[in-house]
Amino acid sequence: MTDFELRVNRLRNHHEALLRCPNIPEEFGNGIYTRYQYPILTAEHTPLEWRYDFDEKDNPYLMQRIMMNATLNSGAIKWHDKYVLVVRVEGADRKSFFAVAESPNGIDNFRFWPEPITMPEDTIPATNIYDMRLTAHEDGWIYGIFCAERHDDSQPGDLSAATATAAIARTKDLIHWDRLPDLKSKSQQRNVVLHPEFVDGKYALYTRPQDGFIDAGSGGGIGWALVDDITHAEVKEEKIINLRHYHTIMEVKNGEGPHPIKTPKGWLHLAHGVRGCASGLRYVLYMYMTALDDPTRVIAQPGGYFLVPQGGEYIGDVMNVVFANGWIADPDGKVFIYYASSDTRMHVATSTIDKLVDYCMNTPADGYATGKSVETINKLIEKNRKTLNK
Repeated sequence: MTDFELRVNRLRNHHEALLRCPNIPEEFGNGIYTRYQYPILTAEHTPLEWRYDFDEKDNPYLMQRIMMNATLNSGAIKWHDKYVLVVRVEGADRKSFFAVAESPNGIDNFRFWPEPITMPEDTIPATNIYDMRLTAHEDGWIYGIFCAERHDDSQPGDLSAATATAAIARTKDLIHWDRLPDLKSKSQQRNVVLHPEFVDGKYALYTRPQDGFIDAGSGGGIGWALVDDITHAEVKEEKIINLRHYHTIMEVKNGEGPHPIKTPKGWLHLAHGVRGCASGLRYVLYMYMTALDDPTRVIAQPGGYFLVPQGGEYIGDVMNVVFANGWIADPDGKVFIYYASSDTRMHVATSTIDKLVDYCMNTPADGYATGKSVETINKLIEKNRKTLNK
């Protein structure tokens, strides 16, 4: 065996050990969900064949020819009894693409499919695409709605000026994708999510109108729009169903995560909230519930955040961020929540439908003022005093 072949073998053994590493649940938590010790996907989990040229003649030093920077913001779906993520993979060139990774148990042993997704272009090609929400719709298709970013040509002198639109594609096998026209809207749109059922015979979208590429501006929060034809989707009427509020976790902006989960007591929603702080923008996750007979009517919303960065999750390309656009609910009620930390790596947290409904229905809402917060805490103290003194 040549020295080059020995180096290749060591590289493959090291990579295989990473892929096979078992994930360990953390012993202590908040009782709502269980976090795990290790990320489930990092840049190092991507296939070696995507990064190395294994021809000794062309790459005698066994260098990475294509470097990967991050794995983040994954859509999720249960597919042929496997836990499948459509991952945003970002290369060293700052371009993101989609790739499919699957696991037998949802918490470790994730492996990427051999090739990334080749996503067809819209009429106007995008510079960057990312953050796919997956929805297995009752019409029989699996839809992926994601952000398509392009330079804002109305500002030719500003290389940072960009536009965001909601791109739409659908598939039957997660390999071959039909690209539909981008969503038409009066405003820029991010974090657009397809509801899994028809509503009044129409496709229903959760939207997030915004004035600019980054700033929500006058966009009031998470919106709702009905669309007659998904193959030529257009937002004609839009109403805000989950508002932003001053001095809260969603003061700057908020957005729907994955599509909501249907439960006997209502639709469970996972979303992200953004506020400003001394170090920039802080992204956290929060939850709310809407009525089964009217998915636009909020029936419960716990105050504050649901999940925030912890430990090493604070560190990465964009600090102090957690973001989720994928979760999977198993038939037995177990829920796998897939979230990214600091725009760098993917994690999983597990819970159950019963726990998440209990959390939403029985956690106090935000009173929007210090006095209300203290009042809520004192009520719990008094209740516990009476319980413990029985």
